[in-house]
Amino acid sequence: MNNLSQLEKGRSTDERIEKEKRCYDFLDRLGIEYFRVDHDHADSIEECEKIEKVLGCKICKNLLLTNRQMTAIYLLAMPGEKPFKTKILSKQIGTARLSFASPEQMLRALDITPGSVSVLGLMNDKNNEVKLLIDKDLLKEEFFGCHPCINTSSLRIKTSDIIEKIIPATAHDIEYVELPWEFDE
Repeated sequence: MNNLSQLEKGRSTDERIEKEKRCYDFLDRLGIEYFRVDHDHADSIEECEKIEKVLGCKICKNLLLTNRQMTAIYLLAMPGEKPFKTKILSKQIGTARLSFASPEQMLRALDITPGSVSVLGLMNDKNNEVKLLIDKDLLKEEFFGCHPCINTSSLRIKTSDIIEKIIPATAHDIEYVELPWEFDE
């Protein structure tokens, strides 16, 4: 990774794409303190680890999922290093087999693209179509690392601000799940 900035407080003064600017406007309106690291697209675990080191927290894994009938969309936030099995989550939330949402579904539901999925995208879900699932293990962390709807920046936000201010401002409810760190094959 050639382009990795230092940790900066708040938004960048550089030109940004509209969806990223809307994200910063949303956080600023809510009075949320956040720190930012700008970087190239991170396509490997090693690149993500470099970003996390500068960011000062782990970036959580955010997955956009849909049921078999494509009648429900779920945004799952979980620890980045935790393994994920759709079968276990499907059983826990009582839905038909889950699969990953298509790029078209991501764009329509949250105005995001693959690699940029984030709980901050819920601000774009005006029809409240997406059901938010948060793994309880994330609540153990002081900070929540996520993208501002684009995967060339990563933000560090207090977990309490995510749960108590940001999610309520998007008018979404949270369903907490408990996904295992290990499972039998």
